[in-house]
Amino acid sequence: MKRRDFSALLASAPALGAASSALAQGGPIEGRQYLVINPPLPTTPGKIEVIEFFWYGCPHCYAFEPAVEAWAKQLPADVTFRKVHVAFRANIKIHQRMFFALEALGKEAAARPAIFNAMHQQGQTLDDAKSQAKFLSPLGIDPAKYQEAYNSFGVVTKCQQAEKLSEAYRIDGVPSIGVAGRFLTSPSQAGGGQRLPELELGQKALQVTDFLIQRARSKA
Repeated sequence: MKRRDFSALLASAPALGAASSALAQGGPIEGRQYLVINPPLPTTPGKIEVIEFFWYGCPHCYAFEPAVEAWAKQLPADVTFRKVHVAFRANIKIHQRMFFALEALGKEAAARPAIFNAMHQQGQTLDDAKSQAKFLSPLGIDPAKYQEAYNSFGVVTKCQQAEKLSEAYRIDGVPSIGVAGRFLTSPSQAGGGQRLPELELGQKALQVTDFLIQRARSKA
């Protein structure tokens, strides 16, 4: 979902022009299926970091979640994967605080399916800390501890760092995938201009990501 589309909150896949798939022609093409970050961003030596930039309320992130989670479980030892929640507008900043508060409590991964389901199947907005704490309580997350984490200096700092990282990667839509501080792709971009089902776009994004991991490894 593009930054400019967040006010509309469209649930359908983005409209894409007709074009042949570069993945079927021998590999992704720079400028079409992925972008190069120049200059590269700092990374941890000896590790290839893959980052999914996402938003709990994004329907495309929700659709992408099963594929990216299954993919992440099979990564080689030299690849790390993490999620970073974006903050494109005020209510999304609140969702970002929820992400980092849950992460600080060690509960984010366990709570994420319920959060996605609440937003996309039940119509809950969860756009204030009080409603979040009430929602999370049946999941075994103490409301007082959650509020403490939500308001902590550490979580505020994490949010600031996430915004700087999003800016450095030039994120203008989600889901997007950054690789090794050098490359950026997304389901819509990986489709190479084709109008495809969202699940297929997600699979193409992961194929491009695998390709970019190999590129990053060859440059290490």
